Amino acid sequence: MRSKEFPAAPLERIAKEASRKRISREAMKIIRSYILNDAQERAGEIAELARHAGRKTVLREDVEFITKRQLPI
Repeated sequence: MRSKEFPAAPLERIAKEASRKRISREAMKIIRSYILNDAQERAGEIAELARHAGRKTVLREDVEFITKRQLPI
């Protein structure tokens, strides 16, 4: 089974709006890879938090907690 990839077009629009610059395909691949890896890590942390709380369901509060904890300094 082939895994679906995060579409590049929305990410390219976000990156271009943020930078107002052209971004090479190679740079976009690196950015997309970084974002997907980070999202996977956060999703794992969020799921672990729900498990630790004895739940099978992830709640909004779990996402907010992990997100706030991960904010850059």
